[in-house]
Amino acid sequence: MEYMYIAQSAKETAKCKIGKTQNLERRLKEYNAMTGSKNNVYQYLFAGEVKNAGPVEKAVKEKYPHLREEKSREIYFYNAVLFNDYVGFIKAHKLFVKEIIFKSEDKIVKAVKKMPPSLEERGMSKNDVLQKAKKIKNDEFYTRYEDVEKEVLMYDKSIWQDKVIFCNCDDPVDNDEKRTSAFGLYFLRNFEELKVKQLICTHYGGGIDLFNPGGKGYIFTKEGFGEGKQFPPGYTGSFDDPLSLQILREEADIVCTNPPFSKAKEYWKTIIDSGKKFLVISNIANPLTNAYLPYFYANKVWAGYNEVDWYLTPKKELTRAAGHWYTNLPMRDRPKSKNLKILKLKEIPEKYKKHDDNKMLLVDNCYIPGDYKKPFAVSARSILNGLLEKGYILIHDKRYTPYINGKECFARVLVQKT
Repeated sequence: MEYMYIAQSAKETAKCKIGKTQNLERRLKEYNAMTGSKNNVYQYLFAGEVKNAGPVEKAVKEKYPHLREEKSREIYFYNAVLFNDYVGFIKAHKLFVKEIIFKSEDKIVKAVKKMPPSLEERGMSKNDVLQKAKKIKNDEFYTRYEDVEKEVLMYDKSIWQDKVIFCNCDDPVDNDEKRTSAFGLYFLRNFEELKVKQLICTHYGGGIDLFNPGGKGYIFTKEGFGEGKQFPPGYTGSFDDPLSLQILREEADIVCTNPPFSKAKEYWKTIIDSGKKFLVISNIANPLTNAYLPYFYANKVWAGYNEVDWYLTPKKELTRAAGHWYTNLPMRDRPKSKNLKILKLKEIPEKYKKHDDNKMLLVDNCYIPGDYKKPFAVSARSILNGLLEKGYILIHDKRYTPYINGKECFARVLVQKT
């Protein structure tokens, strides 16, 4: 038999080992022999029988390359949410057979580590994480490189040619790539390929900082082969600092960054009022939020291509939150449009269509009544999947809250076929 396992030592609770073996008991003894300490024993958090462990282990490595430790590629970052993801991915593999349940009398492990409660067990959602971030002073979530790359690659390269790109929300640049923001790093690595005219990145000097604790605000500039930093007196590095606003108005062509969640409303107003092109990350619920709906209604912003679920906290820990890209850049064919199920009203399953107390049609699960001429209500998911590019428009700049039998339902937006 072959097994996939997740193991953890008592003194390294922020990490775990994911590997394969043909003998669970022997592998655990090997790990404990390496520690040489009774106070630092390994135990299995999960183990599962598989038909062939090699392909499963390879799939895990390909799925989570960004979560593996550089020196020891067997070690992965660990927290409760990540653990659930690891287990779910392994169990979903076609070669997975069954989970191994450890009992107290098993020789393999004397006690299974009690897992911290999941978001669901704590009664929280991904969106709750973002809402909680708004209530704390230091709420910066930092974007991963792969998420920047995944989104930017979806746009035509000519968009960036001969343009000044401005990364204006704590996007430092350092000789050490680990201390460089994902946005700055991506455009530095692809500066010549994208034929960028100039890259300007600002670094915020206050609060908890993932890259440079206690550092001063500065402006990094790259143009051609020349690059350097400026530390203007009194400059904070904030996007709303007078000098940052001046750069936005007078120099920038395209803004690309991840604004702090607690200041998203102010940031959206600043960037949209500037009239500049932009590609930014924000809350996935923005298409249902009154503060942002007027921008969608006026066609000043639309959803980008991808969701962003994982971020780094100022302590360099992974955290999960419900984000999405938003932009006013021209879009190619949107792959997610295939998730929209545009059918005749009578062909939509009954469980996904109903009328509220105001006789307004509500449709769910991305079903769209293609032959319906009146306004109807959809969720944010339909907007994120590109419904407004399929001949439909928002008919109100406020969200719609339906009631059925006097009971409030999930918020939606009203759309209509043109």
